Amino acid sequence: MAIVSIAAAVFLIVIKLVAGLASGSLAFISEAIHSGTDLVSAILALFAISVAARPADRDHPYGHGKAEHLSAAAEALVLVAVAIWISVEAIQRIAEGGGHVDATWWVIGVAVLVLAIDLLRTVTLFRAARQHGSAALKASAMHFASDMAGTVAVLVGLLLVRAGVENADSVAALFVSALVLIAGAHLLRENINALMDSVPDADELAARRAVEALGPAIELRRLRMRQSAGRSFADVVIGVPPGEAVGRAHAVADVVEDAIERAVPGADVVVHVEPRDDDDQDLADRVLASAHAVPRVREVHNVRILHVGGRVEATMHLKLPPDTPLGEAGAVAAEVDAAVTRDIPQVSAVRTHLEPLDAAGQGEELSDARDTEAAVRDVVAAVCGEAPHDVRLVGTGDGVVAFVTLSLGDAITLEQAHDTGGAVRRRIRTEVPGVVDAFVEARP
Repeated sequence: MAIVSIAAAVFLIVIKLVAGLASGSLAFISEAIHSGTDLVSAILALFAISVAARPADRDHPYGHGKAEHLSAAAEALVLVAVAIWISVEAIQRIAEGGGHVDATWWVIGVAVLVLAIDLLRTVTLFRAARQHGSAALKASAMHFASDMAGTVAVLVGLLLVRAGVENADSVAALFVSALVLIAGAHLLRENINALMDSVPDADELAARRAVEALGPAIELRRLRMRQSAGRSFADVVIGVPPGEAVGRAHAVADVVEDAIERAVPGADVVVHVEPRDDDDQDLADRVLASAHAVPRVREVHNVRILHVGGRVEATMHLKLPPDTPLGEAGAVAAEVDAAVTRDIPQVSAVRTHLEPLDAAGQGEELSDARDTEAAVRDVVAAVCGEAPHDVRLVGTGDGVVAFVTLSLGDAITLEQAHDTGGAVRRRIRTEVPGVVDAFVEARP
């Protein structure tokens, strides 16, 4: 596309310059110079696109897309300089007179031909700029659009000169210079904003709404966006509940990234996840997060918050490797206590129950323990009023472990389901001979 633009610019320069010199038309000569800036634009665009297409490297981790904006800014400066020269020449002709213009029919025919070419390439380049999101191609298209308006002014000026209106050609030249100045100022402002990493307002609004639509559980703390070569880059910081596991937090980051990419197609999104620390966050989650931050802690569960005589205390179960000396385990518990009370000033004390981490054991699925399975099913029916969805028995070195799946109604609350599962587990352990433990799972 850029090569075609170069060829078109060279052709237009030649025919405009020949027509302008032959007729003495300042407007036509100005348009030839204007087309010279088209040639510069096309050459710069060809260079910029080839540079912008290079992949990111060590020295340019965000790629080379800003080469296009440098190209467009350089073109804008050329446009401004040409406009000033055109204005000075036109004003001198109007003030001092002279500058006879021979508006023959063949010169007017050249203007009509140029107008048709300008229209064709303007439409073509605007379509290509939208398709590829190219700042350089868009700059060229806008420049060619100003060429088209300038050619119309040249054509009108020639017709008026032919009709006997003095200075019509100089006035047309002034009009061309005004168009050039407007185009140059617009391109300069637009591309300087891109080079200075100004925020693309529409993209930022779309990205912010996409994250906010994910719900209150995801707190948008910071959103920074910039644009280069038609592509948006987003730097996002979100807050998630402090008790979130690493895998879950990573999944939330993926959801945020996908949402922004849908709202801003082609965006390069980087999401940083931080634990939320707002006053409304559940205190138990904050205690859990603080305890997990202690280096030697392996597992924390059953965190409870107690309000005792106006004070807030936290209790938890802390698991460490089974071969940890008791003195070392006590030191870890003291670290947890210090960390929680330091991070969460409203917690005055921490009570820690130390437990060994469960060692992995060997198990064998039992397929012929029909009496035991029947007893388990009877217990479930007695507690729940209906048979379990599934029962599986596994033999271990300590005895039989029963895995039971309950089918409960959709309307039952999580608390009710937990209580029901606990009652089933206790009765299986006490009423079914040989079963040392039961793992009860409640499903709707």
